[in-house]
Amino acid sequence: MRRLLATSSLLIALFPLALHARPAATPADDTSNQAVLAPIQAMFDGMSARDAAAIRKPTLPGGVMVLMRDGKPTQMTFEDFATRVGKPGPKKIEEKIHNPLVRIDNDLAVVWAPFDFLVDGKVDHCGTDLFNLVRQDGQWIIASVADTSHNDCGAH
Repeated sequence: MRRLLATSSLLIALFPLALHARPAATPADDTSNQAVLAPIQAMFDGMSARDAAAIRKPTLPGGVMVLMRDGKPTQMTFEDFATRVGKPGPKKIEEKIHNPLVRIDNDLAVVWAPFDFLVDGKVDHCGTDLFNLVRQDGQWIIASVADTSHNDCGAH
């Protein structure tokens, strides 16, 4: 009986601490999710407009992208990516993500999302985007991006 009382007393004593504990990577609420997704959409809007400055704006200077193509990683800075994609071209481009999984812990966030990349309104390729974001001066910015790419896009 003493053991049961001691265990019960310990649980009662620890209960207030459990109320304040939280997992390190909890799903965020919709408002927080939207704040994290905003710079990603801003980058996509810059890509669609082929506007290098708009592509760079929501990114961390010195940040990098790793694009997996045919099983090989291609690495480039956001600056190089913006210069490459930000050139005017005859084709309309658009990237759309679906069902993003957003995780936030204080000033760090990650977004994992399937995407479709459209050229002139038709799916050219698809894959998965992985964004790492940081909050700087109250604003979320993209610190790095990795993605996969393939052409069998009927799966999602």
